Amino acid sequence: MSKNRLLLALCLSFMALFAFDQVQAELTQSIRPGEWAQPVEAQYGLYQMSPTLYRSALPDHEALALLEKLQITTVINFLPEPDASWLSTPGINLVQLPYKTSHVDDSEVLSALRAIQTGQSKGPVLIHCKRGSDRTGLMAAMYRVVVQGWSKEDALSEMTQGGFDDNTHFKNGIRYMMQANVDKLRTALANGDCSTSVFATCSMKSWLKTVNSEEPKI
Repeated sequence: MSKNRLLLALCLSFMALFAFDQVQAELTQSIRPGEWAQPVEAQYGLYQMSPTLYRSALPDHEALALLEKLQITTVINFLPEPDASWLSTPGINLVQLPYKTSHVDDSEVLSALRAIQTGQSKGPVLIHCKRGSDRTGLMAAMYRVVVQGWSKEDALSEMTQGGFDDNTHFKNGIRYMMQANVDKLRTALANGDCSTSVFATCSMKSWLKTVNSEEPKI
């Protein structure tokens, strides 16, 4: 084969491979389950989970116009660094609930779900971490299960296969979800409890406050 023919063959091969990748990407997008979070903005990994709930990676100043367009009224941040460095828009409530998926417990999940519901009562809510995958992914999945009534299997499928960044670091979130008692979480959320266990630190603090308030004053 001549050099020119070899180059032509290589070019055609690359073109065919590129076209195949494009078709695969379009096919994957077209068969994405309709109930999964739907893509809104690729730059920030922004997806819409419901009419009043969005998820994303860490936004920045350039995302402010987009948040305004989506009428976001609450931003919930799962990182230890506050959002005040890039977001100080009047009318947007900032909630910071840092946690690690390797040490998450029911009280942190309940705090996040309650913050989401409180925010939704005022308007659309955005939840985020750094990549928008593990920390945000776990809380999004727990929202699906506890609040929306999804099965764990369906929520885990969306969390791990939904295209939310690299899915190789979900093992801690998956482990927590598999052992989580959904009925207890749902009951605690409805009752306003801080945890599913009366022996949790937050529950003990609440009990001590109640005892102290009931003591007769001399």
